[in-house]
Amino acid sequence: MIYFVTGASGFIGKRLVKALLSRADATVYFLMRSPDPARADVLRKYWGVTAKRAIAVQGDLLKPDLGVSAKNAHALKGKVDHVFHLAAVYDLDADAEIETRTNIEGTRNAVRFAETIGARHFHHMSSIAAAGLYEGTFREDMFEEARGLDHPYYASKHESEGVVRRECSVPWRVYRPGIVVGDSKSGEMDKIDGPYYFFGLIKKIRGAVPPWMPLVGLEGGRINIVPVDFVVAALDHIAHQPGLDGRAFHLTDPHPHRVGDVMNIFAHAGHAPDISMRINVGLLRLVPPGLKAGLSSMPVLRRLQAALRKELALPKDVFTFLNYPTRFDSSETQAILEPAGIMVPRLDDYAAAIWDYWERKLDPDLMTAKTLRKKLAGKVVLITGGSSGIGKATAMKLAGAGATVLIVARDPLKLEAAREEAAAKGLTLHTYAADVTHADQCDALVKQVLGEHGGVDVLINNAGRSIRRAVADSYDRMHDFERTMQVNYFGAVRLTLGLLPSMVERGDAHIINISSIGVLTSAPRFSAYIASKAALEAWTRAAAAEYFEKGVHFTVVNFPLVRTPMISPTKIYDHASVLTPDQAAEMLAEAILHRPARVATGLGVFGGLVGATAPRLGLLVNSVLFQLFPDTATKGNGAAADRAPEQHLTAEQVAFSTLFPGVHV
Repeated sequence: MIYFVTGASGFIGKRLVKALLSRADATVYFLMRSPDPARADVLRKYWGVTAKRAIAVQGDLLKPDLGVSAKNAHALKGKVDHVFHLAAVYDLDADAEIETRTNIEGTRNAVRFAETIGARHFHHMSSIAAAGLYEGTFREDMFEEARGLDHPYYASKHESEGVVRRECSVPWRVYRPGIVVGDSKSGEMDKIDGPYYFFGLIKKIRGAVPPWMPLVGLEGGRINIVPVDFVVAALDHIAHQPGLDGRAFHLTDPHPHRVGDVMNIFAHAGHAPDISMRINVGLLRLVPPGLKAGLSSMPVLRRLQAALRKELALPKDVFTFLNYPTRFDSSETQAILEPAGIMVPRLDDYAAAIWDYWERKLDPDLMTAKTLRKKLAGKVVLITGGSSGIGKATAMKLAGAGATVLIVARDPLKLEAAREEAAAKGLTLHTYAADVTHADQCDALVKQVLGEHGGVDVLINNAGRSIRRAVADSYDRMHDFERTMQVNYFGAVRLTLGLLPSMVERGDAHIINISSIGVLTSAPRFSAYIASKAALEAWTRAAAAEYFEKGVHFTVVNFPLVRTPMISPTKIYDHASVLTPDQAAEMLAEAILHRPARVATGLGVFGGLVGATAPRLGLLVNSVLFQLFPDTATKGNGAAADRAPEQHLTAEQVAFSTLFPGVHV
């Protein structure tokens, strides 16, 4: 059996060729635009054959007769049993002209080539996209009935199938697979598209809220998902069955899931919370077309949509297909496949394999180190409170990524120790001794930094002071509130105001203000601390709006408890579940990469949500929390310490710390 395949190096094509070559008498000729022996050898290694059975043919999909030389075409004349045309462009963000030329003209050229060499069968890989946005059930014998073909990809797949139907004199068969995902056993996939577009969102949700928190999401139409191993097995089987020419075959799931169900299936696979309440996007159909068109043309709404897509890394037209209206009848194809034991596996059964492969191989965050280095190349980063804890760990990480890192702290000796520690690792830290709560020292710092480095690209206001003391123990301690406000709010704002003008001039700047989970959860005993951090957050939100168009981005990071010198006086934290400084530095690296408005843990988000929607419930929880954990006493020097320094957590306290790790208590 002799085959000719276009798109043999593609996701489906590579696996189809392997299936074809499993026949002992099979020889496969495959089209290659560039006659690269090394690349061809990589493919042959994957297929497990030599060049005698897998023969590369130089050509070009966009040229007549696929650009195959007359000599090579003549050598194949009358010998090829099956031509498989799989080469195509599938990308919702692809250039419309390239998509049209490749999918339509490429198919026409493949048809002409099959006729030129006298092939016995022509197999065209179409797509369910050929149906457009047809309302209702699309049968396998339907084609002209397709509707809603405005999108270039849908139009190109429909017309390319039309080319085969109208122009191909070789006996042909057309295959319309659903949205093809990775292998149902290994999860192997080579790119991000289809449902994979939403994996990043699921991961964000997993990191943002507790796994037990119910969520509200969108519901839409049914989307048809099939694994690549099913598509290849079905294609291989049908292509070799007699008497099936001139027909189309739906390689689809006969029981497709709705959008919300698909999201939940992959959320389970990724250990993310359920979307338990869904809003049906079909309700948008009730909006009059004129009003919908008017709203969609408003610049502010278009910008909001673009910002949302950018935040979630989604293609521009993905929202159009959430309410997908078409279902596909595959009963005739099933009747052919079922006797051979070829069936679509249940998505629930292989979603975990798909997710696992994506998270290990395709997740863009896997490239964090490389991307961070690229992001920070030539950038100046200033970190206050940089001589210890979160500040020092972050400074080490960012210096290792190639940034010019400046650290600021009050104690010159600690700064020097941090500099020497970095130098021992081959890293450079520039140290500045200053107290940002003093206007003259802060002004001098700004002047010195601007003079020596020309400006700052990333400012991390990390220096802070925390006081754990009940209000009832603070009647005569107004200075606690004043000094926390001086460091956590006034000091951060003072330094930011000093650097902002130069940051606007430099453009593409970023200010990260360190806050606390306590602001979101309204932690008792931390009234002075969270009030100062809440003030910084409010200022940040206002400033972010004012500087949005000036190229300065603002991020608030609501850290949970982190194992730093700040929490060391409270001995019960010795047994609590907290972040390490290195883990906190990882969170800040992610903030630098993605520039979100806020970075918070799932518990922090949940606490903020409870405070906003059920404030009395939040009050009751915090009241119980206040009674559950002990107060602190004050040493002669004013430092906080527990009345029972050797006290271990009770069973109730352990249970709380397990359920709510990192929460201030």
